[in-house]
Amino acid sequence: MSTSAPTTAPLPPTTGSLGRAFWMLCTMEMWERLAYYGLRVVIGIYIAQADEPGGLHWTQADRAQIFTWWALFQSVLPTFTGGLADRYGYKNTLFVSITLKVIGYLVMAVSREYAPFFAGAMLLATGTALFKPGIQGSLAQNLTKANGSMGWGIFYWLVNVGAMIGPPFAGWLKGFGWASVFYGCAAIAALNYGMLFTYAEQSSGADTERPLGAVLRETFANFFEARLLLFLLCLSGFWLMMYQLWDFHPFFITDWVDSGAVARTLPIPESWLEQGARGAQIGQEHLLNLNAVMVVLFVVPISRAVASMRTLTAMIGGMVVATTGILVSGLTQSGWMLLLGIVFFSLGEMLTGPKKTEYLGYVAPPGKKALYLGYVNIPVGIGQAVGAQMTAYLYARFGEKAMLSQRYLAEHGDALLGRPVSWDGDPLHLDAATGVARDQAFTTLCEGLHQSGTQVTALLWTTYSPWVVWLPIAAVGLTSVVGLTLFARAARQWSDMNH
Repeated sequence: MSTSAPTTAPLPPTTGSLGRAFWMLCTMEMWERLAYYGLRVVIGIYIAQADEPGGLHWTQADRAQIFTWWALFQSVLPTFTGGLADRYGYKNTLFVSITLKVIGYLVMAVSREYAPFFAGAMLLATGTALFKPGIQGSLAQNLTKANGSMGWGIFYWLVNVGAMIGPPFAGWLKGFGWASVFYGCAAIAALNYGMLFTYAEQSSGADTERPLGAVLRETFANFFEARLLLFLLCLSGFWLMMYQLWDFHPFFITDWVDSGAVARTLPIPESWLEQGARGAQIGQEHLLNLNAVMVVLFVVPISRAVASMRTLTAMIGGMVVATTGILVSGLTQSGWMLLLGIVFFSLGEMLTGPKKTEYLGYVAPPGKKALYLGYVNIPVGIGQAVGAQMTAYLYARFGEKAMLSQRYLAEHGDALLGRPVSWDGDPLHLDAATGVARDQAFTTLCEGLHQSGTQVTALLWTTYSPWVVWLPIAAVGLTSVVGLTLFARAARQWSDMNH
């Protein structure tokens, strides 16, 4: 019989170990995300949906240009602002960030010309670029290896509480006019001014006497570390795929997905329904909000369940599940299949999203937490920017219902328009060829065919297969899975990167 003392496994950390500053910072992030996602889930429709009442009715190319620069400002700037947050203090950084965001929302509210609207979006993006490393760097100082997985999971949970409330909040504000959406988001963002006084600043551990030039030189020096670049490159493709749920799927749902059966089966509030040519449909922002609801319900238990799992392994599993979700939700017109795809996607996100931040928090050297957590935004920015251009190109040529309606009119001009149509095959020339504007094309086609909106939508789906636009997006996600798998295998040889 052994006489050695029995060993016991360490108890899992409790929420009481997280501290006041952690909860205040999470609350600030929740308010910021509520405002941000409240706007982001509807702004693409406001900018580019051809038949949106009160919208700007700009092109997919215009939308892509705004989203590309928005992504680059918002996600690449933290590469530099992370080091500045370490150097100049997290609270100072957050104050400047909140101010820029409020101004950005207000400028967008009053702008219907491209240049001022673009400027407002860039102010909002710059404010977000300052906000991210300020919040995340301060959080990293308040978390340990023991409570890190739980802490980042709770942080991600509160982010999605804000993201869950944002879409119905924006939908309610939209009832008062589009400008009200921007004003309401500005008011929510401004709540964080008061939150800055509710917790004590904690030192970053960085040298606060360093000149600005030295901070920027260090930023570049750390960024060009080969292994870090490989990790960020692997994630860039995944985030390209992931952001299409919020940036691109709103158009696809509005054009193609029939949620009427869902609306008739579930107790959907009347305020969530939109009447159109296909009858009552659930607003796309409410369908996509299932993603945030799933994360709110399950991210904390999932984070606890995978706390002991190797971080890179959990991320790879999440990327596989999310890629499956993109395919399930993108290759269908069924509202039920869309929701199933969003469930898969959300499960994948819950494995990958918190773990990517946790991983960089682990590998960051002392005094460089915000700097490294600024780097985590780079793949988001690259993925979002490239994805915006990619989906705008694909959708404008192969997927947009208004364009495909024009194309059908061009190809059947004799029967539908009473005259032959000379068209060179370029979708961007359909306005001139048909003489029918994008925002009138679908209605004109329904009238010409003497069919309902549901029938014409089915005809266009069968004739042109607009679902093909999702295949290149899923292929990028799959490539990222392969890349991160190879990185994870190599990281077993690097003690400082093997987490």
